[in-house]
Amino acid sequence: MRTTIIPAQITTVEDTIAGNLNLTQILLLISSLFINTFIYSFLPVRLAFTTYKIPLMVLVFAVCITLSLRIKQRIVLNWLVILATYAIRPHIYLFNKNAEFARHVVVHNEKPPKVHSKVQAPVLKAQPRLTLPFDYNSLIRNPSLNIRFKRNSVQVVKNYD
Repeated sequence: MRTTIIPAQITTVEDTIAGNLNLTQILLLISSLFINTFIYSFLPVRLAFTTYKIPLMVLVFAVCITLSLRIKQRIVLNWLVILATYAIRPHIYLFNKNAEFARHVVVHNEKPPKVHSKVQAPVLKAQPRLTLPFDYNSLIRNPSLNIRFKRNSVQVVKNYD
């Protein structure tokens, strides 16, 4: 009876179709062929090589070859997708570590320099600190609220038990 070793992590095994190429790499190379065929047959002066078609076809081929190269066991197209999803991720954070909530804030009372002028500046009252528009602690203290963290937002749901 013939036995084979099955890897513990099956998702790390990549299917190769032809040689060392996987399906994504083959589709990139074939798409280069189809795009170049479209350029050759449908752009002006049809079915003839012109001075603008050849560099355009070489550029398309070079881009597809570059996208199908492997760097650290991933193709360049996958790296670009990872970088794009990182760049377009939401940049809104619920909590700000620089917020002054629940912190002991030390206020330095500096004496203004003495001015020897006859005109007195109007004395301004110290403005009370603005309160936060939303009390985040009320979310924690209220047991009837359910907080759900989603990719783009924080959802607060009231439980009706």
